[in-house]
Parts: sequence; C-alpha cells; structure tokens
Amino acid sequence: MPPDIRLLRLPPTSIAAFFGNEVLPSGGLRIGRTDADRRRHLFLIGARRFCFSPADEERESGFLPILRAIVRGDRRNWALSLDNPFIARNLKPRHVEDVLIETQDDAKLALGFFNFLSFHRKFDHSTLAFCILIVTLLESDLFWPASSVLQSLLLRPVTPTEVCGSLMVSRTRCGLSSTSGFDLLIWSYVQNRKVLHAVRVLEFMKGHGLSPSVRAFCEVLNALLGIRRFDLAEKMYGELVEAGLRPDGSVYTLMVRCLCERRDVDRAKVLVAEAEVNGLIYSIIIYNILIHGLCKVGKVADAIEVKKSLATKGFNADVVTYCTIVLGLCKLGDVYAAVELIEEMIGNGILPSEAACSRVIDGLRTKGDAEKAFEIVDVLGKHGIIPNLFAYNALLNSLCKRGKSNNAEDLFHRMEKKGLMANDVTYSILIDSYCKTARLNDGLLLFEQMVEKGIKMTVYPYNSLIHAHSKLGKMKEAEHLFMEMIGKGLSPTVVTYTSMISGYSTVGDLESALKLWSEMSYRAVSPNTYTFTALIGGLSRSNRMVEAHKLFDEMLELKMKPNEVTYNVVVDGYCRAGNTKKAFELLEEMVQRGLEPDSYTYRPLISALCMSGRVPEAKQFIDDICKANYKGLNAMCYTALLHGYCGEGRMKDAYLVCRQMEERGFKLDLVCYGVLISGICKSNEMQELTKVLEDMEKRGLTPDEIIYTTIIDSYCKQGSMIEAFKVWEKMIIHGCVPNLITYTVMINGLCKAGHVNKAEVLCKEMLVTENQPNRVTFGCFLDFYAREGKMGEALHLHSRMRYKFQANTVTYNIMIMGFCRCGKIKEAVELLAEMTEDAVPSDCISYSILIYEYCKLGNLREAFKLWNDMLNRGLNPDTVAYNILIHGCCAHGYLRNAFELRNDMMKRGLLPNRVTYNSLVQAICKIGNIENG
Repeated sequence: MPPDIRLLRLPPTSIAAFFGNEVLPSGGLRIGRTDADRRRHLFLIGARRFCFSPADEERESGFLPILRAIVRGDRRNWALSLDNPFIARNLKPRHVEDVLIETQDDAKLALGFFNFLSFHRKFDHSTLAFCILIVTLLESDLFWPASSVLQSLLLRPVTPTEVCGSLMVSRTRCGLSSTSGFDLLIWSYVQNRKVLHAVRVLEFMKGHGLSPSVRAFCEVLNALLGIRRFDLAEKMYGELVEAGLRPDGSVYTLMVRCLCERRDVDRAKVLVAEAEVNGLIYSIIIYNILIHGLCKVGKVADAIEVKKSLATKGFNADVVTYCTIVLGLCKLGDVYAAVELIEEMIGNGILPSEAACSRVIDGLRTKGDAEKAFEIVDVLGKHGIIPNLFAYNALLNSLCKRGKSNNAEDLFHRMEKKGLMANDVTYSILIDSYCKTARLNDGLLLFEQMVEKGIKMTVYPYNSLIHAHSKLGKMKEAEHLFMEMIGKGLSPTVVTYTSMISGYSTVGDLESALKLWSEMSYRAVSPNTYTFTALIGGLSRSNRMVEAHKLFDEMLELKMKPNEVTYNVVVDGYCRAGNTKKAFELLEEMVQRGLEPDSYTYRPLISALCMSGRVPEAKQFIDDICKANYKGLNAMCYTALLHGYCGEGRMKDAYLVCRQMEERGFKLDLVCYGVLISGICKSNEMQELTKVLEDMEKRGLTPDEIIYTTIIDSYCKQGSMIEAFKVWEKMIIHGCVPNLITYTVMINGLCKAGHVNKAEVLCKEMLVTENQPNRVTFGCFLDFYAREGKMGEALHLHSRMRYKFQANTVTYNIMIMGFCRCGKIKEAVELLAEMTEDAVPSDCISYSILIYEYCKLGNLREAFKLWNDMLNRGLNPDTVAYNILIHGCCAHGYLRNAFELRNDMMKRGLLPNRVTYNSLVQAICKIGNIENG
C-alpha cells in the first residue's frame, strides 16, 4: 500500500483566486460579489422585517432590552426570570438570534444562554441561531465548543445548502469576514463520512465568492480519494489548473495518488516530472506512490528505475520503497530478484516488513526452492523481523496443501531440531494433512502428542479427525471425538456437524443424523449448502424422498443456493424411487440455474430408465446429450446403458453401444467389459466370450477377479465344471487370486454336480488363505447333504455353524426342507423352535415348507396352527403360502376354509393366480358341483 498522505497545504493566493476572490497587497481578501449576490444577502438579512407590523416592532423594541438584561444579569436568576409568563410566551427564535449577536463580546455567555434554553427549556433554536453561535465561538478561538454545536445542528434534517445559507447570514449580521464557519462545516462533513456534502459546501462557497482554508480544501480532496471518487478529485484539480494557478507539492502528491489508483501511471509520471521542475517535491512520499502505481500495473522495471534515481534527487529509498517493489516482483513471479532486494535492504540496515518477507518465502516455496526459503527464514529470524514459527507454519501449510506431506513432516522435525516449539496451528496443519492423505493413525498419534505436551486445543484438529472417521464410516470413533470436544468446552462448528451428519447418512443411521440436525438449531449453528446436501443425500439413499424434497425446499427458502452435488443426490434419490419424471424435472431446473450436470447426474437417470424397461429412451437421452455438446458423459454412463441392454439380453445392441463409445472418444474400461461379459454369460452366448476376452487382451486389459468369477459361475450353472476349472487355472496363472465369492461359486457348482469331495478340498484350501468360508459357503454343503438325504452330515455341519454364529434363516430353511424330504417332520418343527432360541428370524418360506408337509399328510389342524403362528409373528404370507394351504384344504374337503383363505388373500392385496383357481375349481368339481366349478 502507498504511504499515508498527510494534511496538505495550498498557498492562500491559489485558493483565493480559485474561488474568485482578490488578494490585497496587505495579504487580506476582497470578496468578489455581484449585484445579484448583494440583493440575495439583503433579502436574507431583512426578510423577517417584512413579517412584522409596526405594533409588533414596537413590542419587539421593548421585549429585547428585557431579555438582554436577563442574559447579562446573574445566571442564577435565569430560570426564575425566563419562567415569567410574559417572557416564556413571547420568546421566539429571532429574539435568541438577536441576543446571540449582541453577546459576541462574551462567547462563553452566548454559549451558556444557548445551552440553558436547549437543555432546561427544550427551546427549538433556529438554524441561524446555531450558525451565529458557531461563528461567535470560532471568532473567540473556541474550536471544540463550536464543533460540538455544529454536530448538534447536523443531527437535524438540514441540507448543506441550508447550513451554508445560514452561515452566510450569520457572517453578515455579525460583521465578520472569516470563512472559519465554512471550514468547520467541511471538516465535520468529512469526519462524518459525508464527503459529497463537503463538496457541496465548497461549491456553495465558490458560487458566493468565498475561499476555503488550505486545510479544508485538502481534506475534501483527500476524502474524495478515500471513497474512490477519482472523477470528482480530477474535476477539482482540472478547475484549479484552468484558473491558471500553480498547484503546490501537496496537491501534486494527491493527484499522483489519484492517477495511480486509476492505473493511469503515464500521466502520474508527467505530474511527478512537473512537480520536480517546479521544485515542489519535499519528501519521498510522492515517489513511493508512483512506485506503488507502477508495480500495480506490472511495470516493476520502471519502478526500479525510479528507485535508482532517488539518490540523484536527494532522497534515500525507505522501507516502503523496497517492500513495494519486492511485492511487485513476487506478483510477477520474479521471486529471486525479490530475494536480492531483501538482501540489499538488510545490507542497508532496513528491515523488510512481515508481508514482504512472507510473500518472498511463499514465492520460493511455490518455485520448489524450499532450501532457499529455509535460508531466508533463518536470516530473518536472526534479525527478529518475523516470528520463525509463523514462517515455518506458512511453509508447512503450503507443503501440505500441495500434497507433499513427507516434506512437511521433514520440516516439522527441523523445527524441533532448531528448538522451535510447535503451536496449535502447527499441529492442526499436520493432523489435517494426515487425515486427507489416508494416514489417520499418524494423525491420531500426533493428536495424542499434542495433548501430552499441553498444547492449547482448538476445534480444528477435532474437525479434521471427525471428518476422517466419518468418511470411513467409523461413527463410534467420530462420536467419541465429538463428545470429547464438547467436554473440553469447544463449540462444534458447522464443519463439525456437517462431517457427522454426512457420516451418519452414509452408514444409513438417519435418526442420529436428524438428531444432530435438530441440535444445530439448539446451538444456533446455521447449516450451509454442504450440511443440507449431506442430509438430503442420506434421506434420498434411504428412499425417504418426501423428507428429502422438503429439506431441499427449505434450503431454497433460506436463499441458500444448491450446488451440483445437491441436485445430484436428489436426482439419484428420485431415480432409486422410480420417479424418473421428477428426476428429469430437477435436471431441467438444475440447468436453468446455470449449474452443469456431470456423470453423477446422468448415470442415475440412465440407470433408472434402463431399470424401468425404457432402454431405448436411455439410449436416446445419451444421443441427445452428445448432440447438444454437453459435458459430463463418461464411460460410467455408457456402462449403465450397457447394463440395461445386457439385462434384457439384447447383446447385439450392447455391442453397438460399445462401438459408439469408441467413436465418441470413450475407451472401454474393465467395468464395461465386466458388464458385457456378464450379459454374455446370462444369454449363454459362450462362443462370443472368447472374442471379448481376446479383444480385452489386445487393449492391454486383464480380467479381474469379478470377471473371472462371473465366467466361472456361468459354467457352474451350466454344469460345465471342466470349463469352470479351466477358467480357474487361467485366473491363477494370470496372477489373479480367487476371492471368497470365487471359491463359494466353485464349491456350489461342485456340490450341485455331486462332486462334494472336490468341493471339500477347495474348502480346506480356503482355510489356509485369507478367504475364510462364510455361511454361504457352508450353505452349499448343507444344501448338498439335505438334497441327498444325508441329514446326519447336514446336522453335524449345522451344529458347527450354530457354534460359530453362522447359521441364518437360509441355512435353517435348507435344514427344514431336508428333514421334510426325509419325512422327519418332527425334527423339522424342532428346528423352527430352535430358530427362535438362537434369535434367527424365521420367514414365510420356513413356515410354508412345514405347512406343505402337514397338508400333504392331511394334518390340516397342525397346518392351520403353524399358519396362525406365522401371522402372530407379524409375517405376511405370500401367494405361494396361500396356494399351499388352499390346495391342502381343497384336497381334504375343507372347501369353505379354502374360500375364506382366498378372500383373506385378496384383502391383503394379493391376487389369486392360476394355481389358486385350479385348486378351487378341482375341489368344486370333485364334490359334483360342476356348474359352480
């Protein structure tokens, strides 16, 4: 910044002539006045006389002497005398004006009388009375009382013109020629930041042939620059020059500053040269202003030339000169030239400012020259210019922001070696960096170290750690930090709440997220766009779209602008809910707001269209986006379309989409090939599989465990175990390690094919790897034993699963089905009770298997008993369950019960199907009622 401009002084001759006055040889001023001016003044002075009749004037002549005597008398009698009904009734502002004029010889008496009426009698003084008192006080050198009276006047709704007019009248009536009242008015307006009012006062004075003081003129000019009204400042200067008058050094300094602010440095240089020729430069200030202007427009080389020329003009560069050029060089990126200048400064015994040093250090850091930055920091630290810790923290923060956490860590250790005590800012910077670079454990260790050293704890390290834990879904740890933070008296910020709400929303714990949302209002913490987006996203993912949209509307009501992410999560939510119409309406609204959709906007829309069987519309949507040259499409969007075609078995269309992707510049990635291969396997077009795998190899892509598992699963389902093992071996050869799902798929295929021994070998192989068998893996063996009637082996395996808490509803249903197949319904029913004991929830399938067996045995009593038990547990029977019991009733002659079940089925919103009606019709025909059947 340029140095402050001090109060400027203009020669009286310049100012007087500028405002149309003549300077007498004695140094006094003759006020230029036209005939029109004289008539105006006479009117102002005598206007009131035309308002009085002769009788009024006679009363006035008698009243004023009384009032004058009271004022000149003992002040202690003022209250009693002025309370006289005659005085109180007849006292008018004009009387006060006259008394004030007559007490000019005693300004303090005039002020006392004026204040007495104001404070004790609540008398409403005229503007003229204020002005008479002001000029009286100024004439007696009572500046501050006069200023106080003027401030009271300006609190009234009076315009600058009104005040100026009253000051003119007061000067005339008081017989004064001084313009000090106007000067004080100008000063007051400037102090009250009403600079344009001050300009109007100057214009009034010029129009009435009055000249302001040098001080007043300069204050207005300086104030105009302060409010950046450079146009008015130049206008005033232009009028000064047009009058043929020579500005002094102060005016030149101000105008150079004005031109530099307007980036007109060429004219500024001309003015400086003109001031030099006229010998009106008294200090280095004007040169520093010019140097600042040159640096501001990037002409640093010219600024350096000005600095070099200072010595020839009798001036030495000061700290402002040097630091201004240093900052200019850094702005241009010439940081090494700035370093040389810093070194020159120190060599000349001038200490650079903290701002200049920080800028140089940051410039060196940006250039990657950390060593030089460290060197500068050390040198500056020895001179005590800036705190070393401040400089190190700045460097540390810069390195962390650039992702160079290792360099930052090295710098941190260097600080310790130099004996510098890291503060809360240092630790906060490093902890935040660790959290953002997936080094959460290191961040926690540093946090513990911070606590051990007793360093002041702030909200920032807590926010970083809470955000990192929330992002990983570790909400227990995040909640612990949150409560610890509050326990230490630290108030959570909107960043804290946003991280927690986002974490809870991600893991599906919306109740906790909504609880924190309510807590924000209680703690008077206002949510921001990111907070709204996090909660809206959580509600959308949980298919609570009514609440999500209500929150979205609330966001708009608060005049908070949703961003692309906000719209994306709402669009995704409506797509998940199957409401593609609303999703596309939001897309249109998003574009109208000037937001740019991206792949996260398009992908859910494409997926939703495909999921609802509208794949051609999804294809047309992508084509429309490409035609409109919109950005945002990527391979993921095409993958969603591929998934749609593959899901419908339209593999030819899927191949066309792949070709179109490449034509539009999108490369097929591993995910695209995975979807394509999955479609090929589902369509059983295994001859195409070899071509696709070869194409992948040509592109340098190797199938991953997901693609290999998909292929193996397809062969297993076809019963082609030899082909499945070929793929398995190829997978291992290519260094792709089978995962838990791959093993389970192979084991399931082997069990279904009856090769349980080979399946057991694979299972034992799993035990020595990281892929430990789970309940699904064991379920494959369980299903084999149950289907083969080997219930002893099945029961043994089931017991092991129970012991390891791996038994679930599916495995129990396999066991129940196995016992029922063997005719051991008692053991099957016992398993149902065992499920309750193990807290494993039974489902409709569990009961349907047993009901079917009882119906087959003709034991309808037990069948209905199980049915009622199922209903009492809150389980809703499906169509299959109803059909089993209806068929059982029909088969054993309980037709009435069958129809009652049919009616109950319809009440529950389930439509009877072909199986239902076949059972009922056959039962009716069986009893001979063919017509009703």
